[in-house]
Amino acid sequence: MSKEQRKRHPIIFRTSVLVVLTLLIGGKWYTYVAHAESPFDDVGASLNSIMPGPINRIGCDLLKQRFGNIPIPPKGCGIDGRWA
Repeated sequence: MSKEQRKRHPIIFRTSVLVVLTLLIGGKWYTYVAHAESPFDDVGASLNSIMPGPINRIGCDLLKQRFGNIPIPPKGCGIDGRWA
């Protein structure tokens, strides 16, 4: 193995790990906002609340469409205890 190949190997590994983590976290988030039986799933609500602003708003809008009749919004989707 040449010196250049040894340098590239960690970069490819790190990139692969980052892509896999992004897909796993993004998949769990999407499963929560699109298919959850309850908006109060701890893992899903936590993931949605730490997502960047635009992604959080998309998640909250999807949850509100599905669970808007529930008066208390899930973590990250409420302002003063109401749906944002």
